[in-house]
Amino acid sequence: MSAAFTGGAFHTDSADSWHRVHPVSPLVRGWVAVAAVLFIFGRNALDSLFTGRPDGRGISAGAPPAVIAAVVGAAIVVFGTGFFLSWRFTRYQVTDEHVHINSGIIFRQQRRARIDRVQSIDVVQPLVARAFGLAELKFDVADGGKSAFRLSFLKLDEAKRLRAAILARAAGVAVDPDAPDQVTEAPEQHVLALSPGRIIGATVFSSLSIVALLVLSGAVALTAWSGEIGVFIGFVPVFIGVGASYWKAITGDYNFRVALSPDGVRLHYGMLETRAQTIPPGRVQAVGISQGPVWRPFGWYRVHVNVAGYGDDRSDHGNRTVLLPAGTLEEVMAVLALVFPDPGVDNPVDVFTAGLRGPGNRHGFVHSPRSARWIDPLAWRYNAYRATSTALLCRHGVIFRRLEVVPHERTQSLSLRQGPLMAALGLVDFELHSTAGPIKPVVHHVALDAGRRLFDDQAARAATARRIHSAEHWLATAPSATPDPQEQQHAN
Repeated sequence: MSAAFTGGAFHTDSADSWHRVHPVSPLVRGWVAVAAVLFIFGRNALDSLFTGRPDGRGISAGAPPAVIAAVVGAAIVVFGTGFFLSWRFTRYQVTDEHVHINSGIIFRQQRRARIDRVQSIDVVQPLVARAFGLAELKFDVADGGKSAFRLSFLKLDEAKRLRAAILARAAGVAVDPDAPDQVTEAPEQHVLALSPGRIIGATVFSSLSIVALLVLSGAVALTAWSGEIGVFIGFVPVFIGVGASYWKAITGDYNFRVALSPDGVRLHYGMLETRAQTIPPGRVQAVGISQGPVWRPFGWYRVHVNVAGYGDDRSDHGNRTVLLPAGTLEEVMAVLALVFPDPGVDNPVDVFTAGLRGPGNRHGFVHSPRSARWIDPLAWRYNAYRATSTALLCRHGVIFRRLEVVPHERTQSLSLRQGPLMAALGLVDFELHSTAGPIKPVVHHVALDAGRRLFDDQAARAATARRIHSAEHWLATAPSATPDPQEQQHAN
């Protein structure tokens, strides 16, 4: 399997050509089970060996060391057989149009995904896989996060070549079967990197620390009230959970780097488990920029994205939807330009700064009318929207500030929502539906007439943008498209 973005050549499989993952793959996936067996039986074996007597407890209490060794050996043989069969029955194939993965021993599974529907590709290296020089290839298709394909595990170089081949085919690069050796991974251009101090500081000065302080204060108060140290000890599992959350947040975003390449935006991050994530151009459905009150003195923002195929999957603790864990306004604008190169305004920095910081009608933002102060006394001047020629910007929140950006062509559907109290005040909520993900674009408490105009205008803008939007094959030559004059006039 090979690919190249220069020269337009990469080689794909024929219908009869299949490949297997690396033979060590089952061990990398199942080493925890083997370690558990060795720990359970081996601990008691060592106790019996060094003390000369059973301890009367445990699975192997009273059994001689020879019997324990036989049980451990049998368990290893059973696991080894299962690992071998799992490897033997797992095959994959990449053709010009599809990716095929066949797996399963008793219950067979055959999966197939269209290459042109691939939304993103990750190269993941868990700690044990890194010791063997292996990597997992994970790619998503556009069905709300239900079809994440995994190839576990391949040699790291092979995984990178396979990723390049799939992305090249999804991009519309022409196949050249006579030149299968022209294999190069698309080069990348460094954009920015976050220092370890930034990652640690952003984790320490976050809402997690507020929760930790509340838990600690509650534990101390209850201990002082009851006079029993056992009450404080009872909180130890909670403290361990909070500590694990800190560790997960720091190690997950550690060494975070952003780069740009012809096959898309590349994100590199992770301490123990490293991940190289690639988001092809045009796959981002919505961008969300947020800032909590603790980060405000530091000027840090967090950037999330909705990508078709990611959905609301929390298996990776939400890291896959993070485009920037903690960045300054300048860094936010830098990564925003990668996934949203045409903001549709002449002064994007001023417009997006006004969108993030508010309040009021500065730079064309339309906020809620004064009647909204009765149901939203703090945030009514922060809740606002602005439509540019390429996207709709939705701003809301005063304590936790959020700015959501949805390209017009990525609009899925629209709705207006109104309750009894809002109806009495002449207000309405405007909702813009994106693909499943962390971003839920909404404009709160718009004047009824403004909400109706926004609904009609955004529907027209979305229809026009979809008509003139470039093809999904972003590296293929696409014919120029001209919007319908009547539709364009209606949109304006």
